[in-house]
Amino acid sequence: MSTFDKREEAFERKFAHDEDLRFKALARRNRMLGLWAAEKLGRTDIDANEYAREIVRADLTEAGEEDVYRKLRADFDAAGVDVSEHQIRRTMEELLAKAIEEVKAGRSEESR
Repeated sequence: MSTFDKREEAFERKFAHDEDLRFKALARRNRMLGLWAAEKLGRTDIDANEYAREIVRADLTEAGEEDVYRKLRADFDAAGVDVSEHQIRRTMEELLAKAIEEVKAGRSEESR
C-alpha cells in the first residue's frame, strides 16, 4: 500500500469517526432538548422521556435541524406555551455544545 493510499484510508476513517460523533452528539442534544421542552410543556417522568424520544425521531425527518424546530414550535403553540424562536434556537445551540463535549469526553447516557 502506498503512502497516498494510507493517507486516503486515514482520512476516510477520520471522516467516518467524525460523522459518527456528530450523529451521537445530535441525538444526545435532541434528547436533552426534548426533556427541556417537556418540562416547559408540563410533562413529567415517563411522558417526558417519551417526548424526548419523539424529538430524537423528529430529527430523522429531513436533513438539518428545521424539522426539530418545527416540531417544538408546533407543540409549544398547541399547548399555549410562550417560548420565542430565539429561545428555542439558543437552547438548541447551547445543548448541542454540551452534547458535543459529553460525546467527546466519552460519557455514556447512563452517566448523566
